[in-house]
Amino acid sequence: MTDSPIHDLTMDECWELLRTHEFGRLAFHLAGEVHITPINYAVDGKTLLFRTAEGNKLLGVVMNEDVAFEVDEYSGDEAWSIILRGSARVLEGQEAYRADNVPLRPWVPTLKFNVVEIAPTEMSGRRFDLAKPWEHIRPQG
Repeated sequence: MTDSPIHDLTMDECWELLRTHEFGRLAFHLAGEVHITPINYAVDGKTLLFRTAEGNKLLGVVMNEDVAFEVDEYSGDEAWSIILRGSARVLEGQEAYRADNVPLRPWVPTLKFNVVEIAPTEMSGRRFDLAKPWEHIRPQG
């Protein structure tokens, strides 16, 4: 019997990986379509926070709180991926200051005054042992 190259991550492992990264992809609904966009984020307890300016992301989460989020990494002979589904809401007033207590840093120098929280309702993560057989193929000749 051989070991599977696919390994489920525990919830604790998922949260730890989420804490050590800051860039992922947000999927949201807007005008009857699903949109996906890169965001930088930070973990706050068992939620994710991100900042956004006025625009599609903000409008999308205000009109429909159902979102999905994905973060992954690939290195050498291993890859992993975490996918979560949950609800997003704009933090108002004093609650928005939660973003000041986590390492939420903008990647581009644009003004983003709106803080959004994603509260996961389901989350899964997997680690993959990569074989990459194409690296072992040598051209003949």
